[in-house]
Amino acid sequence: MTKSIYSKDIFIGIKRFSVFTIFMFSLLISSSAAAQTQKLLKTIVVDAGHGGTDPGSSGQYEGSLKTLEKDVTLGISLKLVAELRKRMPEVKIVPTRTTDIYQSVKEKAAIANQAKGDLFICIHADSRALKTGKRQVGTQNVKKYKTSYTGSGKKRKKVTTSYYVEEPIYQYYKMPYDTKGTSVYLFAAHKTSDKITAIEKGEDELIIETGAPGEEGDAVDFSTPAGQMIAQVYAKRFQEKSGLIANLVNEEVELTGRESLGVHQRQVGIWVLQATNMPAILVETGHINNYDDERYLASEKGQQEIAVAIAKAVIRYKDQFENNKTAAK
Repeated sequence: MTKSIYSKDIFIGIKRFSVFTIFMFSLLISSSAAAQTQKLLKTIVVDAGHGGTDPGSSGQYEGSLKTLEKDVTLGISLKLVAELRKRMPEVKIVPTRTTDIYQSVKEKAAIANQAKGDLFICIHADSRALKTGKRQVGTQNVKKYKTSYTGSGKKRKKVTTSYYVEEPIYQYYKMPYDTKGTSVYLFAAHKTSDKITAIEKGEDELIIETGAPGEEGDAVDFSTPAGQMIAQVYAKRFQEKSGLIANLVNEEVELTGRESLGVHQRQVGIWVLQATNMPAILVETGHINNYDDERYLASEKGQQEIAVAIAKAVIRYKDQFENNKTAAK
């Protein structure tokens, strides 16, 4: 009798586990199918990094234009918003800022999450610590003193005499950074827990897709074990999609003839990318303390070229996920 009850409990437990496993497997399959058929890219959020009282980096080397990063990011972002609206009129484009105002990274992430964005593109300009150089700009006579002694014993006296020496005069200055080019960053894989938190907090009305265009499924309760597992699935998908758009941006930049420095993950993470509940990338458009890059980033032509390259990458990204085909290189 005891054995029979024990077996029955095992059977019920296995059955429940199997149902949950099948549910999770079906979720992954159906979500993947939906990604191939539904219009997933409905809203794009474009963030101009820094702003207002936060200027970001600036031209500091000798002969720089003293360009401020916040101005570069705003210029490129406005041009990118315009390009995306022109090329993708069916997609809603949401800029985090359109003027020189300060926004914390929390505010930027909140704007993106409240807009229910499907893609977050953050625009920045890179910089590094600059080396200090020196050059001789002249000479000067410097008065110095030497001490000698005369006599001996109680008659010993200290004698100080002055003399002049010619010494170089040096001027110190900041040297421009050698590296130039555009880099693309995505949120670090080891920071996935932060992304999951963003999903759980920001996507409380998440609908599991069924695979049929226009057809909705069930809302997810992230307070449950199943909901937490779903959050992990979505975090992984966001990471994969972030990697895809990042590589496409890198490729489009390379096609302009400009140096493309690849796709990277910062070990310290990038908070605004981790706190957005969507695929997200940060584009370091150039090095503001490199002579050529600063002039490129400060120019209308350079800003427009970067904006067009990113817009082309977004179109390829949208094409791959909506039409299930490989975009032309």
